[in-house]
Amino acid sequence: MKVFENKTVLISGGTRGIGKAIAIRLAAAGANIAIAGKTDEPNPKLEGTIYTAAEEIAAAGDGKVLPIKGDIRFEESIHNIVNQTVNAFGGIDILVNNASAVNIAPTEHMEPKRWDLMHDINVRGSFFMSQACIPYLKQAHNPHILNLSPPLNLDPRWFAPHLAYTISKYGMSMIVLGLAEELKQYRIAANALWPRTTIATAAVKNLLGGDFLMQRSRTPEIVADAAYYILQKPSFETTGNFFIDEDVLQSEGISDFGKYAINPDQKLMNDLFL
Repeated sequence: MKVFENKTVLISGGTRGIGKAIAIRLAAAGANIAIAGKTDEPNPKLEGTIYTAAEEIAAAGDGKVLPIKGDIRFEESIHNIVNQTVNAFGGIDILVNNASAVNIAPTEHMEPKRWDLMHDINVRGSFFMSQACIPYLKQAHNPHILNLSPPLNLDPRWFAPHLAYTISKYGMSMIVLGLAEELKQYRIAANALWPRTTIATAAVKNLLGGDFLMQRSRTPEIVADAAYYILQKPSFETTGNFFIDEDVLQSEGISDFGKYAINPDQKLMNDLFL
């Protein structure tokens, strides 16, 4: 029996990048996967759609895959995403809050609409996705919530260059801190996962550093492999943690990370907040 056989995993932002990589990794381990995303038609600036992602995920495993067009900024859409998942698979065992918006502009240049987008997706979306899944997680065996967010660190150097973005990502981390304690009585785990280095995603390429940074990044698979190990741990004793991908893999006896490098000849770039 595969580790995640008969488990249902709901992933926000599962169309590409880290979200899709986690979906593929867990599907290969037997999970049923629901991915929620906004991209249902091809976009020249972004790789794939929820439907092409679903095909890749389905090819990786024996479980079922459900692509759901949705926008977690809106309550009605969140409930539709959760209801479609439950109707298709009968429940939810794991929620991965991966969807995120990025804008690293300094305060003087931060537009209100960019602030709103980040906080509506990163904080509000993650909070209400979690809220909507809690009734089903209560009924699951070994239920987990995993946020793709950084460890909390009040060093001012993480606030000064990109205050609005930091607040939004730390908001996701504070959700982990609070839910871990609040949901402990139900044995629902809430943890965060963050990469040691930059990850080769559309956000890194289009918004942060182009090909220069991409060449100094790792593939999303390193985060997916870390999530694979976290999400099979006992929920009643593995909660409230801010995991780093490298540390998780090292604890599983994995020390060679060379296969994850986009360009092994380039020095890796540390991710923000580390």
